[in-house]
Amino acid sequence: MIIRHNFEEQLSELQEELLRLGRFVEEAHGKAMDSLVGGDLPLAKQIINDDDFADDMTFGIQTRATQLLALQQPLARDLRFVAACLKIVIDLERIGDHASDIAKVTRLLAGHSGRAAAGLPHLSELARKMVGDSLQAFVQHDTRLAIQVARDDDAVDDLCDEIQRNMIELMRTDSSRVEQATRFLLVARALERVADHATNIAEQVYYVETGEMRHLAREEHNHALLSSLGVDEEAWNKSSAGDEGA
Repeated sequence: MIIRHNFEEQLSELQEELLRLGRFVEEAHGKAMDSLVGGDLPLAKQIINDDDFADDMTFGIQTRATQLLALQQPLARDLRFVAACLKIVIDLERIGDHASDIAKVTRLLAGHSGRAAAGLPHLSELARKMVGDSLQAFVQHDTRLAIQVARDDDAVDDLCDEIQRNMIELMRTDSSRVEQATRFLLVARALERVADHATNIAEQVYYVETGEMRHLAREEHNHALLSSLGVDEEAWNKSSAGDEGA
């Protein structure tokens, strides 16, 4: 009983470390967008420098999780939890890297006139919310929220596509804004990837709680597409299964 209690404490500590990293990179993204919108070079420098701290936290979490696997040999849900932590920490590290990438764009655009591309701040808010919701789902063992995170990815993709179209049109009509528009395209792509990483985290949450590995984002996208076309999803799935068996 004492051994089990100690193991549960170690799992709790692993979760707390993971959440600490999650909160750190989520906040970094808010600061990165602030630096871009406001042209705040000192803030951009801070974000870039802080990325090393996120990398150190990542290494610490990976070390702790690996030790738990080797020394405690967890089973069932505990095994899924530790394995998921090893995957989630990579997604969080990548999210931190993207915050640093946006801060670097702030530095590259120093001296350029004009505000950030319309839509980028909102895109950042959507992506950050997905990160926050995926972490909340992780803490609260909430599979419904995990599915909602995957569902929200479509809105991010749609807005990213819109920003890309606008930036391409801007480059076509105003050659003096080509460099600026190109940098904004990179920011939009980085934010889209943040949302993808949040979806990965949500899928790991679903796996921990149910034991099922599902491509939630793909499933939710297909569900939305069939609904928009007025197609009965159950009938479609049966038809697809029949075609595969033929």
